[in-house]
Formats: sequence, structure tokens, C-alpha cells
Amino acid sequence: MTQTTQKTIKTGIEYRSAPIARNGIDTEARTVELAFSSEEPVDRWFGREILDHGPSSVRVGRLQDGGPVLMDHDARDHVGVVESVQVGADRVGRAVVRFGNGTRATEVFQDVVDGIRKHISVGYRIHKLVLEEQDDDIESYRATDWEPYEVSFVSVPADHSVGVARHSETRFETEVITMSDDKKPDVSQETDTRAAPAPAAAVSQPTVDVEKIRADELKRINGIEKLAESFGQTDLGRSFINNGKSLDAFRAALLERIGDAKPVAVGDADIGMNDNEIRQYSFVRLINALANPTNRAAQQAAAYEFDVSSAAAERAGKDPEGVMIPSDVLRAKRDLTVGTATAGGHTVSTDLLADSFIDRLENAMAVRQAGATMLTGLVGNVAIPRQTSGATAYWVAESGSPTESAAAFDQVTMSPKTVGAFSDISRKLLLQSSIDIENFVRNDLALRLALAIDLAAINGSGASNQPTGILNTSGIGDVAGGTNGLAPTWAHIVNIKKEVAKDNAMMGSLGWLLNSDTVGKLQTVEKASSTAQFILGDDASRLAGYPVYETNQVPNTLDKGTSTGVCSALIFGNWADLLIGMWGGLDINVDTSTGSTSGTVRVVALQDVDIAVRHAQSFSAMLDALTA
Repeated sequence: MTQTTQKTIKTGIEYRSAPIARNGIDTEARTVELAFSSEEPVDRWFGREILDHGPSSVRVGRLQDGGPVLMDHDARDHVGVVESVQVGADRVGRAVVRFGNGTRATEVFQDVVDGIRKHISVGYRIHKLVLEEQDDDIESYRATDWEPYEVSFVSVPADHSVGVARHSETRFETEVITMSDDKKPDVSQETDTRAAPAPAAAVSQPTVDVEKIRADELKRINGIEKLAESFGQTDLGRSFINNGKSLDAFRAALLERIGDAKPVAVGDADIGMNDNEIRQYSFVRLINALANPTNRAAQQAAAYEFDVSSAAAERAGKDPEGVMIPSDVLRAKRDLTVGTATAGGHTVSTDLLADSFIDRLENAMAVRQAGATMLTGLVGNVAIPRQTSGATAYWVAESGSPTESAAAFDQVTMSPKTVGAFSDISRKLLLQSSIDIENFVRNDLALRLALAIDLAAINGSGASNQPTGILNTSGIGDVAGGTNGLAPTWAHIVNIKKEVAKDNAMMGSLGWLLNSDTVGKLQTVEKASSTAQFILGDDASRLAGYPVYETNQVPNTLDKGTSTGVCSALIFGNWADLLIGMWGGLDINVDTSTGSTSGTVRVVALQDVDIAVRHAQSFSAMLDALTA
């Protein structure tokens, strides 16, 4: 077929309206069957537009993947979801949409049932137009590649003649194809049933599989390039791109190369929020709405947060206990600017939130301060390659050859485990709108989760849904005090450090983790008798040449022989080899019944986390130190 690409034009998100069929409403299932598009010509600013409904012309993937049902094309007014999409032989696009159970969704659905709301509109993007004919300066175009984005219930149908999309903020370059005269479609020869595709649809289009392959390849390349640039490993990234290696393989290679350089963000759990959208997100508005489900003003004020959270849950592929706060919001550092909400009068003044939620959480964790590696934004289970032995070197005679040998590898695996923490907040506090309250809520939730994750990283049992912490990791160095425990001595300190050194693991973020009992004890124990040289100095910041991180998350209630519940642990190691993985967003749920008599709201935060020690030899501990 002869065709030439003549030009591109700027289009935006277009809209078409249609009436709702009264016989397509199911009140029990809360669904409505509707026709959202047809091949009816519509006058646009660039000419007459026909949406081709051939089998390869309509990209229905977005709608089929839980496309949103909105009010008046407002992303903050989300009332339902598209359950199924079909483009029939009659060349009409149809969908079944289901309404939510919230107050707003129920209100709109009842209006539809009562016949008050009678019109729907579809928002769509055109990727390719074919110029079919030009008559009296009116050009007729057939959209042979177009993509519906959302379905909206509208109060007033759009006037197509004014060209709505010309004023849209989002503008796209749309390819325009001019076909040879002998290949132009003859619409007059179409049958009444329009069972056969329009000839224009015969224009060679990428198949769905080809589009997916192309998208996956772009995602692979962009993902590698982004990580490579972030960590200054562009040469390594280019090598993996040119050799067709996967993004997961590059992540593993990158982790091996950078070691403990800095925290690593792995995966793609973001939902694609821009800076302006992130600025608008408020924890306080969301929690207030969850705590007051029958308060219409609170629900409307948090409509944006609910919409964003629904997208985060869909991206994570899980049903949250409450609502999910997306990774975009958790990791972002930005000015938080929120204007007047749609209802409720909640405003948040412009001020700087220097740290993201993830930063706050990390800063409250002793293991993170010691240098533990954070892997945030994980998707799916994670397997990190680890070398268990190296190749062997041989001395050989002249003209001889060494015996063949090879390095051996295994994997450190991580899979999500859910940690929960809660905080009680007064109802009156949630009605406040200052930046200080927003900061307070974020800091409080981060602190609660940080303490739980920190404790698991140090002493997680590996049973009852817990990760395995350092002290319960098989293969770490073990320095025993005595049958019934023993007060720590300088010899114990030296031996703990020696356990790591003899395994050639004295590298990376080396340091000690001690509880306050141990710090106090070591400041009173001399290295040698009558020298006045104590194991730990007055400032308690360094021990045997390495930094000390003091935290009461290190247990002081361990057992040894007859010493029951009184022994402390001392831990030394390369903290960069402690891996803390975090999956997806933060799941927030609100309990209003527990504190109902005191007027408090219990906010429960759930996060998917796992912990792994990359090399057990990187750590050593004494578990029976008597410090009382």
C-alpha cells in the first residue's frame, strides 16, 4: 500500500459524549453497560474526525486494566472502575463499569438509576490519523490508532465543534498519513451492519504483541540508563543494554560493583506522579477522611488522596487493609503546597519538608545510621547473587598449564513480610491543617515503623512471619563469655573484631551496635588492671578504632546458663552487608473504635519488608555479656 507521512499535528485528550442505555443498569451488581464510542464523524479544529473501530485500531489496554470512571473528567472525582471493554462487529465501543461503595459513588449511581444523569463521555488520545478526503476545504481524517483513557459521567455533553482538546494542558504530536488515491477507503460500499472493517484499518499497524515488545524494550533500556546514571556506572549500563541483558541482571551487577556506596532504589513501584501532584498529597487529609467515613466534606477533601492511593494499590498488585500511600510520595523531597480542598476548608501552608517519609524512617533506624543498605521500591521477590568461593591459583612449571577452576555463586533471596505499627492521634489534631501537624503525623508513623524494622534487623527470629535478624543469622562470628555469661573485657572486644577480620571482611561500613547498658559497662571496665584506661572513652563514640551506635534495640534480656534475662549483645560488622528491602507503598488503616471513648483515632501503618545478611562473615557478636 502506498502511503507517505506528510506531517504531524498537535492534539490533546479528546472527548466524545453519548447517552446511557436504560436497559444496561444492574442495581445489585452496581454496574452499568454503556456504549462510549462509535464511528460517527465529529468536527474538530483540524478537520472532520472519524474513530476507526477496526480490530487493530483501538488500544483498549488502559480501559481493560481497571480504567477509571470519573465525574466530568475530574481525576479527583473517581466513582468507579471499568470492568470490561468490547469493540463489536457493529463498530461500537462498549464497556461495563462498576460503581464503588463510597458516599460519592453511591450518590452518582443512584442518579444514573433514577435517570438524572443521562450522558457519558470518553476521554481519548489519537496516535495516528489517515487523511481520507478533502472537500471544500474540509479535511476528513480517520483515526486508525487511538486510545481511550477514561470514562466519565457528565452533566452537560461536550460541544465537539468548539474543539475541546485545543485548550488541554496535555498536547501530543499525532502522525498524519496521506494515502494514495487507489487505496483510500470507500465508505459508501460498507454494509449496513458494518460487519467488515473499514478499508482504512488495513493500514499496516503494529500488533498488540509488537507494541508490548517495544514497550518492554524501552522500559529495559530506560531502567538501566536511569540506574547507571544515578550511580555513575554508565559504561556498565551501556554494556548491559548492548548485550540485551535484563534490568534485573543489571541491578545485581550494579549491587556487586557499588557495594555499600549508598542506598539503592530497586524496582519500579512508582505510579508516575509529577512534582505538582506529589505536593498536593496530604497524610492528614487522608487519615481524617478514613476516620470520618460518613462525613461528606472529609471525603471530598481527600478525593485526590483516595484516587492516588487506588492507583498505588493497583500498581502494587495487592488489596490493602486500608489505603496505600504510593512510593512517589514516600520518597519525595519537596515543598508541600496544598490549596483549599474541594470541601472542608483544609489548607496546608507552603513550607519545606526537607526529608521524605523514607528518609525520616531511615534516620530513626540505628542500623541505617550504621550503614545498612536500603533497597526501596521493590517489586516481586528479589534474588541477589553472592560469590561463595573464588577460582584457585596454581604454580606451574615452564610450558605447563594451571588446573581449571571456577568461582562458585549462590543467591541471597528476599521476599516481602508485613510489619505493622500504630499510633494514636486525637480527632481534633486531624482537623488542623498546619505544616507542623502534617510533619508530626509523618514523623510519628515513620518512627513507629522504624523501631519495628530496626528491631527485626537486629534480632528478628525468622519465625512467626518475622525476618531473620543479624543475631539469628547462621554463620556470624560468635564470641562467648562464659557458661553463665561474663562481664565484657578488652579481650572480648578484640576477639569480636578478629572474627570479622579473619574472614577478610574488614571493609565497608564497619562499626559497633551497643545498648546503653553495655556502653555504661564498657566505660567502667579497664583494658588492663590499674591503668585507668577504660575500654570505652568518655564520649563513647568509638570502640577499638570504629564508630559506636548506641541503641536499646540491641537486646539486654538474653539468657546464658543460670543468667536468665540479663545478658546483653555486642555486635560488630560491615553494616553495608545488612540489606533491608521495602516493597511498594505504605498501607494506612484507621481504627476509630478502640479509642472512641477518649476521642482518639488509631492509625495503623503496614509495610512489606524483608531483611537479609549478604555475607554472614561480615558480622560478629557476643551474646552473653553481663552488663548490670
